[in-house]
Amino acid sequence: MSAAAFAAVMMLTCTPADVAGPDYATPTTTIARPLEGGSIASDQSVSTPAGTAVGAPPNDTAQPQTSTPDIVVSGRRRSPGDPLAAINEQSYEATQAVDRAVVGPVARSFERTVPKPARDGLRNFFINLHEPIVFVNYLLQLKPGKAAETAGRFLINSTVGVAGLIDVAKRRPINLPRRKNSFADTLGYYGVKPGPFLFLPLIGPTTLRDLIGGGIDRMMMPLYLGPPFNKPVFNIGTGGVHMLDRRAEFDDQLNQLRAARNPYIATRSYYLWRRQAEIDGLHGRKIAPFDLDLGKRSISEITAKPVAPATAMPGK
Repeated sequence: MSAAAFAAVMMLTCTPADVAGPDYATPTTTIARPLEGGSIASDQSVSTPAGTAVGAPPNDTAQPQTSTPDIVVSGRRRSPGDPLAAINEQSYEATQAVDRAVVGPVARSFERTVPKPARDGLRNFFINLHEPIVFVNYLLQLKPGKAAETAGRFLINSTVGVAGLIDVAKRRPINLPRRKNSFADTLGYYGVKPGPFLFLPLIGPTTLRDLIGGGIDRMMMPLYLGPPFNKPVFNIGTGGVHMLDRRAEFDDQLNQLRAARNPYIATRSYYLWRRQAEIDGLHGRKIAPFDLDLGKRSISEITAKPVAPATAMPGK
């Protein structure tokens, strides 16, 4: 094939197109046929069925036989919300390899070794440390009632609950349940879009919005907690224990995501659904259930606002 013909093939297969499918990995095939004189004729792009070998001609009995072999070029469509999908998936695979070899076994050993009351106490302790951030973000979202309840939880659990080791506030007759909130939620509450999806080593799935919001949350904690929580060595130690506890807590959920048709897309879809559900909860909107069967919903569908609002949460 001449250089001009090869260039024409590349132009046919690399021209961007509107993407309506859910996955960045949707395979497409362009069939280009060399003609006399070095020109190229291109058939319409067709989807490659599962199990079809790359390079096999399409099953078209009406097509005339030709002695010239077809040139089949396959490509991948990219999800509009995941422009770094190839890099993200490589990071995901590397992280899963480390988790299977090191983090997962250590976390399960931690779960078997440390008694459940001790693990629950550690979890309550870390949750209680985060309550002032929840309080501030409810104020930023103009929900003073929820902010007051969060402040009450923090005061009760920090004193009667022995520095937060026991969640006394959620029990009767106090009945102050734990609520999640963060600066990333505040950004989403006021309409800031998630931005590109990222899968980062040590951090895991996130978005640009959540990465910035989480960084602000982490900067706030040393300011209101003071020593020793503003010491890097202390934070590394407590952060490691907290990570092992969370890894052990979500072991079953992680295995379900890994068993999905495409584990990376399952993880991405679940993360985006959960984050949008938290923001929709702040608005009192209906939260659609998550479907673990992958590839049926795009990122834009997952992060879209639900059409029908549910019964609104009482504004406080």
